[in-house]
Amino acid sequence: MIYLPELSATSFEFPPVSQALTEPDGLLAMGGDLSPQRLLKAYQNGIFPWFSPGDPLLWWSPSQRAMFRPGVLKPNRTLRKVLHHADFRISINRAFAAVIKACSAPRPTQQGTWIVPDIQQAYITLHQQGHAHSVEIWSDDELVGGCYGVMVGQLFCGESMFNTQPNTAKIALVALQQHLSTFATGYIDCQMMNPFLQQLGAEPLSRRTYLTLLANHKTLPCPADSWQAKDIELEL
Repeated sequence: MIYLPELSATSFEFPPVSQALTEPDGLLAMGGDLSPQRLLKAYQNGIFPWFSPGDPLLWWSPSQRAMFRPGVLKPNRTLRKVLHHADFRISINRAFAAVIKACSAPRPTQQGTWIVPDIQQAYITLHQQGHAHSVEIWSDDELVGGCYGVMVGQLFCGESMFNTQPNTAKIALVALQQHLSTFATGYIDCQMMNPFLQQLGAEPLSRRTYLTLLANHKTLPCPADSWQAKDIELEL
């Protein structure tokens, strides 16, 4: 039987991440809520929510994180060819709600989605408060790819991505890192490693190394206009 600490409804404190389980890896606590205060406290301490429909609210801090170091995400030959032949438009923060809704669509290999309506609304609230941001890829006026996440100081904590046309999720990630590099170091935390992220150049970081990186970034300010809604150009 797994014992998990249950979070208080009146306090935003989390257990130390050193208490996270090894099986399943990183499971730390349950309960609480998805208020902006609790979510921000979680991200500032290397913790994020993740649960399946019907499960209680679960909080995680895995032993390894998938991380894109600055400058890793670049348009390769294939992506440059795609961009030369397709008339995509790239924007930031023009359609956050639409991006998170698109990310919530179940993948072919999944049953259901963890990005339930309560999660969507929680991150929309973070977006409205200036903490969560999106990158959008457009074909004409159709949203065909994108990603979203939470900015913790100068560290971007990616949450999810989607594409309805090939390669548009990759384009969104490349555009995200290029945009970050204009005002921050360019690190992108992708939480859990998977083959797609690894293929693009994500590296595993131990929890200890990640927490050090987080501590060095979470108090660094970003320019006030760094996430102003606008179209951006991708450097090839």
